[in-house]
Amino acid sequence: MSFSPLRYLDAMNRSAAYVTEFVLLGFPGSWKIQIFLFVLFLVFYVLTLLGNGAIICAVRCDSRLHTPMYFLLGNFAFLEIWYVSSTTPNILAIILSKTKAISFSGCFLQFYFFFSLGTTECFLLAVMAYDRYLAICRPLHYPTIMTRRLCCILVSSCWLIGFLAYPIPVFSISQLPFCGSNIIDHFLCDMDPLMALSCDPAPIIKLILYVQNSLSLFFTIVYILRSYILLLRAIFQVPSAAGRRKAFSTCGSHLVVVSLFYGTVMIMYMSPTYGISTLMQKILTLVYSVITPLFNPLIYSLRNKDMKLALRKVLLEMRIVKNI
Repeated sequence: MSFSPLRYLDAMNRSAAYVTEFVLLGFPGSWKIQIFLFVLFLVFYVLTLLGNGAIICAVRCDSRLHTPMYFLLGNFAFLEIWYVSSTTPNILAIILSKTKAISFSGCFLQFYFFFSLGTTECFLLAVMAYDRYLAICRPLHYPTIMTRRLCCILVSSCWLIGFLAYPIPVFSISQLPFCGSNIIDHFLCDMDPLMALSCDPAPIIKLILYVQNSLSLFFTIVYILRSYILLLRAIFQVPSAAGRRKAFSTCGSHLVVVSLFYGTVMIMYMSPTYGISTLMQKILTLVYSVITPLFNPLIYSLRNKDMKLALRKVLLEMRIVKNI
């Protein structure tokens, strides 16, 4: 049995009635391909939850990791769990669903949380870059500047900015008339597909969202790049090769995560997407919404000696408790 958008042509003719739900086409293919994708995404989701959950447990349980860097890393892992949970469960449901429908309110709730959590991640990555800059470029002042209180303020600010930036834009889009097709050729409710379905183009709302997304991405990536330029300059001034390797190891993990996340997000939200095929847009969205949260625990744990030791300690304690 093949999956085809032609099954939903009758839904496209509902021009007389306002939309009460949307149809997410997801990924094309036969039923066997759909089952394969379901198993694949389910494995990705479980591994993401386990990996990021392990980092949270390691940071919480190991006193050696009670430092600003690992406090931020633990919060980042917590954020990644919520970020991937804003999309993957719905992807799994859509793959198995015959109707592939999502309610009007459910679609806009997903839209809101997806963008809010993504924006929070941008600012948290910038805070993590600031932490590494202080640790390497101003090591003597680092303990007095990067206190627990400041860490809490910075992390809280990231969450507040992310979740206060989108209620008005998302509400404004939800109030647009959706009186024609309700078919979204995507696996989640994203800005461009939703705006394309509106009977009213609303260019001002689209421009506001585009500017807002671009500014968030631009200022955070510029700050991160500036921090790493200063970091690299400081690292090359370290006299010992061992010291340089340790500094590179500490910062390399964060830089890889930044490259993965920002590379795909900037293609989607800071460049014109009319030249990018629908399938490629889906793949790019998968990279930063599903694949990156999966890789983050591997990147941070495999390149960090302290984190590997802490994870081994957590696993050992779990085995001891299980044997008891």
